[in-house]
Amino acid sequence: MRLLSPGTFTVAFAFVAQFMVFLRWLHRRLRNDEVTRVFVQDIATNHLPHIYEVLERLCSQQGIAPSKPPTVRWVGLKRT
Repeated sequence: MRLLSPGTFTVAFAFVAQFMVFLRWLHRRLRNDEVTRVFVQDIATNHLPHIYEVLERLCSQQGIAPSKPPTVRWVGLKRT
């Protein structure tokens, strides 16, 4: 009595390999989304105020009336 035929072993191995590749892809996708979200939040909260400050100085040097910089508003999509 044979427990696993060569064909069954091949199909099972292919299934497990594809599932592992899928899990790796899913993990990388979720991690990349998290890194992108943190990067955008950092740019908006730490760097944009400095950029607008420099733009205001450039406007004053050129004699242009600077407009008020926009406020940064975050929309909370996570319910924690």
